[in-house]
Amino acid sequence: MIFGRSERGKPPVEPVTLKILVAGGFGVGKTTLVGAVSEIRPLRTEELLTEAGRPVDDTTGVERKHTTTVAMDFGRITLREDLVLYLFGTPGQERFWFMWDELSEGALGAVVLADTRRLEDCFAAVDYFERRSIPFLVGVNCFEGSARYPAEAVRRALDLDADVPVVLCDARDRESVKEVLIGVVQHAMAHAAGRRGALTS
Repeated sequence: MIFGRSERGKPPVEPVTLKILVAGGFGVGKTTLVGAVSEIRPLRTEELLTEAGRPVDDTTGVERKHTTTVAMDFGRITLREDLVLYLFGTPGQERFWFMWDELSEGALGAVVLADTRRLEDCFAAVDYFERRSIPFLVGVNCFEGSARYPAEAVRRALDLDADVPVVLCDARDRESVKEVLIGVVQHAMAHAAGRRGALTS
C-alpha cells in the first residue's frame, strides 16, 4: 500500500502520528537505531569530534567513534496503515542537554538506549524522563564483545520501577528496533490509560 492511500472504494486513512524520543549516553547507538528503522533518509546533525572537545567528551569504551550528534537525529517509520512514529534522537553529551526540553515537547514516550559497559551514562536520561513523567523503555544495545546481562539485572542496576520495560536489542537491526518501538508505544499508551483511570476514579 502506498502511504496515504487506501484500498479502492475506501476513504484515505489519516494516520495518527506519534513522537518518540531516543535518548542515552554518548556513543550508545542512538543515531544507528534511528537510521536502522527509518523509512526516509534520516536527518542527522553529526559533526567530527575535535581536540577542543577532548577534555569534555569521554570516549572511554567508544574510542573508534569520530563523530557526535550536536542537535538531533530525525526519522520516520510507519508501524501500521494508521500509525506513524516520528523519531527524535537526542544529543548524548552533557553540553547539549539544553536541547532536550524542546525535543521532548509533545512526546508520547521515549527509548533510553543503554550500553552495559557504560551503564552509568544513561542515568541522566532515566532521571530526566522520570522527573517529567514521560513514559520510557530501556533498550539494552547488545554490542559485540560486551557481556550480556538479563533484563532484570539491568533493571536493578538502574533502580527502575517495576513497570518500566527493559528489553535487549540490536540498534543495527531493523526488526529488533521495531520491537523496541512497539514496546515503548504500548507502554506509553498503558501509562496514559492508567492516568486517565486515576483521574476519573
